[in-house]
Order: sequence, then C-alpha cells, then structure tokens
Amino acid sequence: MSPPPHGRTRRVDLVRLREKLPAFVADVLRQYERHLTLERDLSPHTVRAYIGDAVALLGHVAGNSLENADVSRIDLTNLRSWLAAQRTAGASRTTLARRAAAARAFTAWAHRAGHLAADPGPRLAAPRPHRTLPSVLRADQAKDALAAVSSGASEGDPVALRDQAVVELLYATGIRVAELCGLDLGDVDYSLRVIRVLGKGGRERSTPFGVPAERALRRWLDEGRNALVAPDSPPALFLGARGGRLNQRAVRTLVHEVVAVVPDAPDIGPHGLRHSAATHLLEGGADLRTVQELLGHATLATTQLYTHVTVERLKAIHDRTHPRS
Repeated sequence: MSPPPHGRTRRVDLVRLREKLPAFVADVLRQYERHLTLERDLSPHTVRAYIGDAVALLGHVAGNSLENADVSRIDLTNLRSWLAAQRTAGASRTTLARRAAAARAFTAWAHRAGHLAADPGPRLAAPRPHRTLPSVLRADQAKDALAAVSSGASEGDPVALRDQAVVELLYATGIRVAELCGLDLGDVDYSLRVIRVLGKGGRERSTPFGVPAERALRRWLDEGRNALVAPDSPPALFLGARGGRLNQRAVRTLVHEVVAVVPDAPDIGPHGLRHSAATHLLEGGADLRTVQELLGHATLATTQLYTHVTVERLKAIHDRTHPRS
C-alpha cells in the first residue's frame, strides 16, 4: 500500500497504515510516539501530526511502499527529495518549513535511540515560512465589541452572562481558547486578580486580569453559572448550555458573532483577541519580555511578531494623518 502523498497521512487512519509497516518499523514509531507524548509532553494533535509526517517520510524513502520501509535508510538525499516532491506538488513555504522541522525531530530522536547511524537532519535546509501579520482590532473596536457583549448580558440571561465573562477574560489576559476552556473554578484568584493557566507543553503560568473582567466573572458565577449546572457538571469555570465544560467551537462562534457587530472590524476569532491584547499591551508601553510571559510564549521570537503589527499600524496612521506622508 502506498502512503498518502506529500504528508496527508495525518488525515487517514494511522493505525491502519501501521499495519502495513514491517513490525520493527511499527515498533520504532511506537517508541517515537511515547517519546513525543511522555518526554516532550506534546498535545495529541501535535503527536498525530509528527507521526503522520514520519510515516509519509518512511513511505517516500521506501519508494512509496510502506511494506519496504526502513528507518536506517533515511539520509540527507532522500530527506531533500521528500521536500522537493512536496514543493513540486504545490506545498507552501510554511508547510515545507513545518515538515522539515518534523523530519529533523524524527531523525534526531532516531539517531539518539540507535535507529540511525548518523543524523542527517541538521543539514536539511528548508525555506523560511512567510510570517503574515495577524488581523487585530483597534483599541476602539475592542471597546465596542466588549460593549456589545455587555449589552447582551444586561438582562441577566445565564448564557449571555457567561459570554460576557468569556470575551472579557480572553481580551484581558490574551490566553488561548484551549487554555480558557480548560480553566476550573479553583484557577481564579480574586485577591490577586490572576488566573492559573496550563499552557502548551504543560507549562503553567499566572496571568493577571483587570477590574472589568473581574466584574463579569463575578456576575457570571453569582447569577449565571448555577442555572447551567447539572448533576454531572465538572468544576469548569465556564459551562455549556447542557452543563458540560464549554467547548472551543462554541467560544470561536461567540467571538466571531460579537466582533461581527463592530463596524469595519476584521473577522477574528479568539486567537484574534489574543493578538489584539498583545498589540494593545505593546502600544501601551509594555516590554516584550512582559508580553512573552503573559502570553506563555516559549521564545521571545514568537512575541516579536507583535512588534511588526504595531509598526505596521503606526505606518498606517502616519500615512493617513501626516500632511507630508
């Protein structure tokens, strides 16, 4: 059986594909999966993506026949030809950069584990991904969005109270949607006005929030949450209409709907609110290191993207307002 071309392995049943692998190769992949899960503490989605890329690479090295796959045959030449085939098929620079990184992670581990005599990964070059500037709200647009969701909560409907608290907290803290949905009641410290967040890679951080978010949270907890609690409800900070933990899809839908009522605002979701919060912090004078800590970025390079957003907006303001622009 030929593997799906050019890295689409993650979209099919990896268990079924593994059945076509030689037993020793399937065992190597199981070891690699344990490494990604237990040692690197990656999310299930990321682990599936890494394993999918490894299977696609092995199939390419074996001439698109998984039955002949052999980890020890991976070298720099076939790593390059694997990426070249994907480039010919139209893969973007971002996709090629990500798959090159996945290949390097696999060969580095395989070499350490004794499955490869040498690691060809460090010599594998890949195009730098295009870094597109994220869409963000202006400060006045964020204010209008928060006013809109506050208006919806004015009559005390439990779901509307929850929605107001969700949007206020997302913008106040810049946390990811998965982090928000994972919050429990005990993760909020009202005396310090901080929340305890479990971020990517199991990294925990404390993130402050302001008075408006505190008011919205208290009102949701005092007047709204009990109306949605069911006998089997988890200790989640935010509950869905049926009493379960609020899911990410519902939060994304909510944010899109709230922002849609703001004139001329870009169509953004929860991650757009995160970008907006970071941009507004920097525009207000926060330093990069502080924003890095608040957002839970592993490296400062990720946070530096927001400086480009701010510069682009300053240029736009200059072009619009300066008499000699």
